Amino acid sequence: MEISVYWSLEVCKQFPGLSLSIGVINNVHIEKENEKIKKIKQTVYDEVRADYRVEELKDDHTVRAYRDFYWKLSIDPTKTRPSGEALLRRVLHGNELPTISTVVDAYNLASLKTIIPTSGFDSDKLSLPFDVRFVKKRESFIGIGMSKPIALIGKILVLTDRNLILSIYPYRDADETKITEKTKNVLIIAYGAPGIVEQQLEEAVETTLSYIKQVSGGEAETVKVFSSTRK
Repeated sequence: MEISVYWSLEVCKQFPGLSLSIGVINNVHIEKENEKIKKIKQTVYDEVRADYRVEELKDDHTVRAYRDFYWKLSIDPTKTRPSGEALLRRVLHGNELPTISTVVDAYNLASLKTIIPTSGFDSDKLSLPFDVRFVKKRESFIGIGMSKPIALIGKILVLTDRNLILSIYPYRDADETKITEKTKNVLIIAYGAPGIVEQQLEEAVETTLSYIKQVSGGEAETVKVFSSTRK
């Protein structure tokens, strides 16, 4: 699968060095749940509960980087939490993540473990290449779980393909390209922020692909990082 990412000039100027990492895994078999995903869930829950305290999260380097990024995007991170932090807070408060499907649960667990916001898309529903840009006038978006489109107003950063907005970078994904139990081929994206190094993004995608392979099989392709300063 040939993947390209184009960054708008405005994004490059405002966020030089902004990066994302992409990986692909094909021929997966997705189920609602199985014993393998249950085992990984418990392992990850135990690990993060041992490693983190909810009252100390605001001082974690990764949490801080995404919070600062949100403020620069005019998003209040105390009201709309970065997804990795939101998942981590949920588990540290003694709750579990929702059961959606083996693959979706796998990438949520990887995001929980690495604190890196991560998306999963049905590759067969994408029309490459990708663009990272700010929203244009009169654009709308239907996110997962939304019953109708919302108008995107203001300086909102988005990831698009040739046909539609795939995500509001880096925290809400489109309904049209979401992963379902019929999905066979999956594309994973880990979203960077200023202060997040490329190795963190690579590790987030590699962790995700490893979890998916364990619970749903498939053949993973090479993980690659795309940066706004590297053409």
